[in-house]
Amino acid sequence: MTKKQPSHRAERYYELQVRRKLKRNFAAHLAHGLLGQTGFRLLTAPTFLPAYILLLANGSTVAVGIALAMQSLGMAITPLLGANLIEHRTRVLPMGFLIGGGMRAMVLCIALAGLVLSPSSALLAIYFFLALLGLFQGMQGVIFNVLMSKVIPVNQRGRLTGLRYFLAGITASGVAYIGGHYLIGDNPQAFGYSMTFLLAFALTSIGLAMLLFVHEPEPPTVAANVSLKERLSQIPSLLRNDPAFSHYFLARSLATMGRMAMPFYILYAGQTLGLTGTVLGTLTVAFTLSGTLSNLVWGFIADHRGFRLAFLTSIALWIASTLLLLLSQGLLLHVFVFMGIGAATQGFQSTAINLTLEFGHRDDVPLRIAIANSSSEVAGTLGPLLGGVLAAWLGYEAVFICSMAFLILGGTMVNAYVPEPRWAVTK
Repeated sequence: MTKKQPSHRAERYYELQVRRKLKRNFAAHLAHGLLGQTGFRLLTAPTFLPAYILLLANGSTVAVGIALAMQSLGMAITPLLGANLIEHRTRVLPMGFLIGGGMRAMVLCIALAGLVLSPSSALLAIYFFLALLGLFQGMQGVIFNVLMSKVIPVNQRGRLTGLRYFLAGITASGVAYIGGHYLIGDNPQAFGYSMTFLLAFALTSIGLAMLLFVHEPEPPTVAANVSLKERLSQIPSLLRNDPAFSHYFLARSLATMGRMAMPFYILYAGQTLGLTGTVLGTLTVAFTLSGTLSNLVWGFIADHRGFRLAFLTSIALWIASTLLLLLSQGLLLHVFVFMGIGAATQGFQSTAINLTLEFGHRDDVPLRIAIANSSSEVAGTLGPLLGGVLAAWLGYEAVFICSMAFLILGGTMVNAYVPEPRWAVTK
């Protein structure tokens, strides 16, 4: 499909607006990421929620897999809807507030479920709210990344991402320590987990308010306002015309299957260490703090060598950390394992998102994000379910071996078939 070309004057004015408001927008995105990521890491870290589900489900690993799959299922369904909602709009921030508010409402509901419902009812309610959270996250993943692509130049996104996750990791580590040691304690109960998630809700809500300070310029061109059905029909031609992106999103989906192991790292460690609040808090701090420090490295690599190299490095670290887990004994070695996993998964997440933004034409950014996110979350849905079944039948070691196999496949495909888009494509 032929793109409407903006006049040079309109394009220059748009770029001038981006440069003029860069400091303000950089600071607003940084504050939003700091508070939002701090809150959501309490919910998404591979420690608190898996342990909570295991508590509610009386030790069922399949139940843990189902919980994570429900969230990923929601995230797989709605990215294309999110793209269709905003790709024709000159301003996407109002829709971002609506969808972001829905995400935070689900976090609140998850927290309240443990306070007012019986364990079995709370488990079912949390499944439902995780699915709804995933639906909102699927749209949010498109909307907020489109917003960032509009207001932050490509050569500064690595710096923003690294600094944002760095600061969020520091605060999340402190909050995780408080949650583990004081709210959950050495005798974990539903009340302690619920209070931890209420704290997450408060922090993420304040973070969303920081986007009130964003100045969003209107681009000289946007995609045509077409129906979702018509937009879906354009996907095959987009993929044919951009084989590098096609290879990338398939490879990213394969590597995302490696997430099947995420909820089971803490359960495997808990077999020898126990799942007390102290252990959960300590390993969550290790996980988040390592992600914090590593983000400065990922951002530096991305800005100077491209997101592709950072993506491949994060996969290699993830595999190495999983191998170390299989050999670990005692709390200290497990701390190093969770440090490695935290750094690797943080790098994978941030580089996968940013790498998606660098392919093709600007008007197709929402659709490319939606395609990549949907395919990844389909894998994210199947992965935990497969992991839960493998853990129940063959043990945790089988989960980790299968996870590493998918990571190797995805990394190999990117290395062989996906060139660095920043140098291969003239924007």
